[in-house]
Amino acid sequence: MADEDWTIELGELDEKMGVRILEQSAERVVATMPVEGNRQSFGLLHGGASVAFAEALGSWAAVIHAGPGRSAVGLDINATHHRSARSGVVTGVATAIRLGRTVTSHEVVVTDEDGNRLCTARITNLIVAAPERG
Repeated sequence: MADEDWTIELGELDEKMGVRILEQSAERVVATMPVEGNRQSFGLLHGGASVAFAEALGSWAAVIHAGPGRSAVGLDINATHHRSARSGVVTGVATAIRLGRTVTSHEVVVTDEDGNRLCTARITNLIVAAPERG
């Protein structure tokens, strides 16, 4: 059962990357990220930024699915980079593949402003007891 009252909280890296949440549920998380500030030395969107963005979206969806008193930790992530971007804003969409009692899997597709697929990632998360916050 999902915790409908939980709202995504951006972490330090998410804030530095300029991530903005547009939609959130266990089945689908949508967010944007600017290319500027997330480029590598050749002026292209950094592949690591795409993967960090994808991991955040899939993990947030898993935490929403986990529900009260539970959280999610990443078990596996893989990504294929199809093309890059030099400017603009990219959009990431995490879509549930499987929402199990102890394991979730999401596909995350990152696209540019023209709808071109830049990166496809798959993330698997383990549902665990929520850690104490301190």
